[in-house]
Amino acid sequence: MKLSKIYGIHSVQSALDYSPKKIGKAWIDSQRQDKRLTQLIDDLLDLGIEPEKVDRKKLDRFAEGNNHQGIVIEVEMPGELSESDLKDAVLTLSGTPLFLVLDNVQDPHNFGACLRTADATGVHGVIITKDNATGITPTVCKVASGAAETVPVYQVTNLSRTLRWLKEQGIWVMGAAGEATQTAYQTDFTVPLALVVGAEGKGLRRLTKEQCDILVKLPMRGQVESLNLSVATGVLLYETVRQRLLAS
Repeated sequence: MKLSKIYGIHSVQSALDYSPKKIGKAWIDSQRQDKRLTQLIDDLLDLGIEPEKVDRKKLDRFAEGNNHQGIVIEVEMPGELSESDLKDAVLTLSGTPLFLVLDNVQDPHNFGACLRTADATGVHGVIITKDNATGITPTVCKVASGAAETVPVYQVTNLSRTLRWLKEQGIWVMGAAGEATQTAYQTDFTVPLALVVGAEGKGLRRLTKEQCDILVKLPMRGQVESLNLSVATGVLLYETVRQRLLAS
C-alpha cells in the first residue's frame, strides 16, 4: 500500500469526492478558520476522521513548502496496473477501444492534465512506460482532480512490444508527430485506436514511431512549432470524440 500526503482545498475535496475510503489521516492549521476549510473538516468528521490541529510549520513540512491552504491529508494512492491487466482489459472491452499512450512522459503536471482529459473523453486506459517516465504521484493526483482514481493507468516495460500486441488485437496505433504528412482533421479516429504522444521536447522515440500505423499532426498557423503535450493530447482526444459522435 502506497501512502502519500495530499494538500490544498481543491485536492482534498477531490479525494473526498472520488476516494473517501482511502483517506487515513488529516491535519489542519490550528490558526485558520474559513468556510471552505470548515466544510472539509465536517466532511472528514462524517467519515470518522478527526483532523489533528497543528501549527503551520508542520503543514509546510508535509507539503514540502507548497501552498497547502491549511489542510493536509494522508491517502492510499491509486496504483498503476500491469501489462497483464491491460491485456485482460482489451480482451474484455465492449465498445470501440480508445487508449492513450504516453511515451516516456516525465512531467507530472502534463501527466495529470492528460489523465483529466482522458477521463473527460472516455478513454479506456492510459498506457505509460515503466522507465524514464513519471508514475502516479501526489502532484499527478492533484492536477488530475480525481481522474487518477477513475482512469486505469497501465505501466508496461516494453512499449514497442505492447503496441505490437495492440495491433494484433485490431487496434490502430496512431502517433502524434510534427513531421507527419497529414493532419488530425484528415484522419479517421472512429477506428479502434491507441493514440501515442511523445515526451515534451523529444516527441516519439524511434522504436515507438516504427510501431505506429499512421502519424498525424495538428496544423500550426502561428510562429510556435508545437503545443504543450497535454494541450495537443486534449485536441486529439476531442477530435476523436467529435468524429465518433458524428458516426454514431
